[in-house]
Amino acid sequence: MRGTIALIGFGEAGSTFANAAGWAARAAAYDTAAARHAAIEQSALKPCGSAREAVAHASLILSLVTADQALGVARQCAPLLSPDALFCDMNSVAPGTKREAARAFAEAGTRYVDVAVMAPVNPARMAVPLALSGPDADRAEELLRKAGFTNTYVVGDAIGRASAIKLVRSVMVKGMEALTAEMMMAAHAEDVADAVLASLDASEKTMGWAERADYNLDRMLVHGRRRAAEMTEAARMLRDLGIAPLMTEGTVRRQQALGDLGINPPPTGFPAKLAAINASFTEES
Repeated sequence: MRGTIALIGFGEAGSTFANAAGWAARAAAYDTAAARHAAIEQSALKPCGSAREAVAHASLILSLVTADQALGVARQCAPLLSPDALFCDMNSVAPGTKREAARAFAEAGTRYVDVAVMAPVNPARMAVPLALSGPDADRAEELLRKAGFTNTYVVGDAIGRASAIKLVRSVMVKGMEALTAEMMMAAHAEDVADAVLASLDASEKTMGWAERADYNLDRMLVHGRRRAAEMTEAARMLRDLGIAPLMTEGTVRRQQALGDLGINPPPTGFPAKLAAINASFTEES
């Protein structure tokens, strides 16, 4: 049946899930970016001109937008759902943001579930781990499994719990990426990169630091803007907890700065990446 699944946002995550699961006519999609309408049609989903149209006949709604748009989308959709439909907020935002969104659904008499995507959607695709929380998390897990997701788990019945797990983890993961960039830029500037990486290798052998550093910088150049938005929410979470987000706010700035360079796809190898970064910074100055 067309429209049993609705996607609000058809970027990397939405298109990856739709194509990997082969939802086609089972799903409808809406994205504010006109350029993505062709991708929706190529995936054989029903293209919609509004969120209202997308969710009209959906039993499962997946919100996959940017972090700064997540709350607004939730508030927009809350009064549009049928009482038995489930809105799965899969965006990387603070637990407090998810709780604000859930209040809009409670006021409208509709249902909201906090879903945290716990790993990159590629290459995991439908096997990406999804943590769910909220009063309707069990039902959401059932519907997500039927939709083709294979690695879902419920972490509690409190809205915000899944996102707390995600963002507390992100404080470390994205922070390490941002610190990696600063470390390697300094190491190359001082011509000590080989010695620094060898020293790190000597203390940790799970992945060579040359490989890790190259990978981390790739992630920031390609996804820095999205990660900065996520870490802005992580900073909010820390402030909500009474913790000054000193390192996390620095991570926001570093991720944003590298993402804004638009070096995508990044060149291969750290020297080439750093040369491209330095050239971009020089052009901006």
